Amino acid sequence: MSLRLLIADDHPALLKGLRDSLADVGFDVVAEANDGQQAVDLTLEHRPDVIIMDIGMPELDGLEATRRIMAARPTA
Repeated sequence: MSLRLLIADDHPALLKGLRDSLADVGFDVVAEANDGQQAVDLTLEHRPDVIIMDIGMPELDGLEATRRIMAARPTA
């Protein structure tokens, strides 16, 4: 069973590079978010094992998104 990842970053090139690199070594990237609120929503929907979160994003910054995720799903 591979580790299920969610990647959150508002820079498309970085998001694609991370996704491709992680998928190439066997990680299962289950979702990608472009802003903090989307990261929260997708985490609750896809229930990844690990979240790679950019701190500075629009809508909701990565720190607040992480707080909300940890409150809703502390094992992530």
